[in-house]
Parts: sequence; C-alpha cells; structure tokens
Amino acid sequence: MAIIAAITAGTSLLLATLGEIITERSGVINLGLEGMMLVGALAGFAASHYTGSPVLGLVAAGIAGGMLSGIHAFLVITLRCNQIVSGLALAILGSGLSSFFGQRMIGKTAKGFNPIVSDLDAIVFAAFGLALALWFFLRYTRWGLNLSSVGQNPAAADTAGLKVFRIRYMAVVFGGIMSGLGGAYLSLVYTQMWVENMVSGRGWIAIALVIFAAWGPIKALLGAYLFGAVMAAVLRVQAVGINIPVYILNMAPYAVTIIALIIITVFENVRKKLGAPEALGIPFSREER
Repeated sequence: MAIIAAITAGTSLLLATLGEIITERSGVINLGLEGMMLVGALAGFAASHYTGSPVLGLVAAGIAGGMLSGIHAFLVITLRCNQIVSGLALAILGSGLSSFFGQRMIGKTAKGFNPIVSDLDAIVFAAFGLALALWFFLRYTRWGLNLSSVGQNPAAADTAGLKVFRIRYMAVVFGGIMSGLGGAYLSLVYTQMWVENMVSGRGWIAIALVIFAAWGPIKALLGAYLFGAVMAAVLRVQAVGINIPVYILNMAPYAVTIIALIIITVFENVRKKLGAPEALGIPFSREER
C-alpha cells in the first residue's frame, strides 16, 4: 500500500517534470509550473463536471496549460524577455485565475478515472510509458537530438538549418500541456474535488526534480515517485499522530527543492556536471549569432 500511495502522490509530479525536461532541453526555463498546474486542475475539473467525461477533462486541462505556456513562449522566445521573471509572473497569473474562477466550483463533484490495477488508474501507466518514450525520443531520434542541439548551442543549430524558434515554441507549449495534465490528475484522480490552491507547491517541486533527474526522463520517473513517497509519508505520520510539528513535516519536500535551486543557479560548475543544457535561460537572436 505504501508503494501505491507513493506512485499516486508522485504521478502529478512526474507529468509536470517530464514536460519541464523537454522545455529546458530546448534552452528555455519555465518557472510557471505551479500556475499552469493550477489552471489545468481547474479546467480539467470544470470540464469533467459539466460534461461528465474525465477524458474531456484531461483534454481541457492540456489545452489550458498549453495556452498559458504559449504566453511564456511568446514573451521569452519572440520578445526575448527575462525567462525567470516571465515564469514567476506566469505562476502568479495561474494562481490568481484558478482562485477567481474556482470559487464557483467549490463543493461540486466531477467524474474521475477509476483504478484498473491495484488502485492504479490508466494515467499512472500512461505517465510511466511516456517517461520511457521521451527517453527514447531524446536519445535515439533525430527530432530529440535536434531539440538537444537547440538547447546546447542555438546559434550552431540555426546555422545547420534547424528552426530554433519553432523547436523552442513546441517544447515550451508541450511543457505547459504536461503541467496542465499534472494538475488535472490532482483534481480528477488524487482528490476528485476542487480545492483552492490544491497544487500546494508541486509545481516548484517539479522544477527541482528536473535538476534532480539531470534532465533525464528515467531519473525523473524515479525522482517523482521518491518525492511522492516523502509526501505520502508525511500524510501517514500525521494520521498516526506522531508528535512532530506539522510545519516541519510539510517543509521537507520544499527544503529539498530550495537546495536544488540554489545548486543550479549559484554553482555553475555543478550545473554543467549535472548535464544542464549550455544555453539554458539564454535568449537567442539570429542577428547576434
């Protein structure tokens, strides 16, 4: 049961992390995962509530997350705005939108996904398969190698004839879609209800997981379920009644997140050793190559 709880708690993290890995592999940082997951959670819940179809809920969540990430893509790729500032603004925007429009959904129910094997639903197995597929995509396909080339040296990729802007746009939007799906998993499967701010920092944990996984889908799979085990353990400790302050328990996953972000932003040598894309966070302009 502990393993099932860890997998259930970690699936939303895995979906968002896989999307951010693809985004950052193209050389773009998106810190707006929290906002995109919240908007995806609300869109998925609302669509499932009004249509009675959780599949349409997932579709709506993916579209909502993709549209929000499209704003980020336009700002940082076309207008060359600061990626950190744009991502933080996106997180705030998504949080505000979900709080405002989510008020009318409080207390309502929506049809979620039923488990198919040992209390695990189809999304869990799809997320697992997607991690393997993205690993193969990045390692063995021409499109995956092109994506990595854009993230490593966009000027050289452009000289070689690759459409740098198009590739980055597609990667960022894909990341948004995955974040939206991660949010929908929370509202349609994990809780099956709408709760304001229900993502509860998972978007920030997913950003740290990208670093933890060294920008690799397989390590992301392991890391997401490891974090899921920690989050599930916190709930179990609280339920048993062990005399540990709840604030310390809830702080544990986010403390790891902060440490990972410090490593990636302050220690450049460590970042390179971990395998971060060389052009990560650096805007590209054809006129300056």
